[in-house]
Amino acid sequence: MILKPVKQDLKVIGYYLGKIILGLAFTMAIPILAGLFFNEINPTLDFVVGMEISILVGFLLIKICHTEKDPNWMQGMIVVSLSWLFAMVLGAIPLYLSGHWKSFLDACFDSMSGFATTGLVLVQNLDHMSYTHNLWRHLIMFLGGQGIVVIALSFFMRGFSGAFKMYVGEGRDEKIMPNVIHTSRFIWLVSIVYLVLGTLALGITGIINGMKPVNSFFHGVCIFMAAFDTGGFSPQSQSILYYHSFIYEIITIIIIVLGALNFKLHYHLWVGNRKEIFKNIETTTFFITVTVIFFIVGLGLLRIGSYPSKFLLFRKGFYQLISAHTTAGFQTIYPQQFFSDWNPLALTGIIMAMALGGAVCSTTGGIKMLRIGIICKAIKEDVKKIIMPGQAVIVERMHHIKEVFLEDKVVRSALIITLFYIILYGLGALIGMFFGNPFLESLFESTSAAANIGLSCGITKPSMPIALKITYVIQMWAGRLEFMSVFTIFGVLYATIKGK
Repeated sequence: MILKPVKQDLKVIGYYLGKIILGLAFTMAIPILAGLFFNEINPTLDFVVGMEISILVGFLLIKICHTEKDPNWMQGMIVVSLSWLFAMVLGAIPLYLSGHWKSFLDACFDSMSGFATTGLVLVQNLDHMSYTHNLWRHLIMFLGGQGIVVIALSFFMRGFSGAFKMYVGEGRDEKIMPNVIHTSRFIWLVSIVYLVLGTLALGITGIINGMKPVNSFFHGVCIFMAAFDTGGFSPQSQSILYYHSFIYEIITIIIIVLGALNFKLHYHLWVGNRKEIFKNIETTTFFITVTVIFFIVGLGLLRIGSYPSKFLLFRKGFYQLISAHTTAGFQTIYPQQFFSDWNPLALTGIIMAMALGGAVCSTTGGIKMLRIGIICKAIKEDVKKIIMPGQAVIVERMHHIKEVFLEDKVVRSALIITLFYIILYGLGALIGMFFGNPFLESLFESTSAAANIGLSCGITKPSMPIALKITYVIQMWAGRLEFMSVFTIFGVLYATIKGK
């Protein structure tokens, strides 16, 4: 028998949702301070309005739904899935007020793209956007990469027993420290240390390339936030191509690879266990898949002869590949060049890289390297069972921070999530084809949205159908949360209608 949600369920959900919204509201103080620094009065007022609305919504939910109970698994999952939707809407308010989006739906699209670290955009006249709004675009990507719930657990919530349920609901299932509060704070420590170092490297490089110091460091902090959180937003419409700098490209590759690593691996590197990076199943799987897919991409580009020198072929091909595989979404070519200068073989390689993604418990999207490694280990185990004598005991192990025996439930979980991603990629492609786009282009854009990449072949634009915009928003949301908290909210809606 399916039970309907009761009033207490709604109170717990509303109370913790209000706390998260309140935390999000206070982050709007950062663009307000930036607006005052750059003397941008109207943009500053846009964020004052957005902050006031967010505070009002948060306080109302906390007041109306006040409770002392901690969330259970169902409630925690619902809080997570709803918090991302509320963040999308509230985060879009100051963006829409800027006048750079044709509709509020377009602003919500970019807001979800930012929080989900996707990088697909519908913004217009980006090159003339205010510093204040541009900073917010990249800040929400930085916040979303660490996780909206992680922000709340780090700064705005006391320790409580339901914290882990919300932490897992955000697509993370590994604790680094003894509890998730300390884990969340460690994630922020890593991110802020790299933020300082990455901004310095990018800022100095920009100055060397001729940019004014203030502009250079502004671009540096924005590009770092998008790079480390594998998002793909940039202050200029040309993405990384705008800088025309090989050194800038190298620095961003280093940053996006750091962002694609498991935060648990970061912890072991920080405490001196550097050998872990060579033994870990995620990093070894990542190295193998990058090598194999780059061979496919390189072969495709060689056959078509788009780039006159091997160095240029490597520079263009490898950058798009590593950007796709880490789900960063930066481009050093124009979107249309994926189909004018690349052939289907090279493009298929990029789609494969986007679909696979980076590490679990990182800022990346996609299926994730741990799951790919587990599936490959399971296939190896089954092959051994077939060729070995019947009485032989086959035990497969993998190294992920420590030696772990491969269990059926782990394999099953990896296969289920992988299957859901493949279905999500396919459904988005079918909808794209319904609106008249070719198959390969539709699959490319769908995979980019669902795996939270941000690379585009030109389908994503303000004039695309509303239904396709909503499709990509749902894909970004479901892909970022890795399905379970999204399925929970639909399950609760079903129980509300059919339950007793």
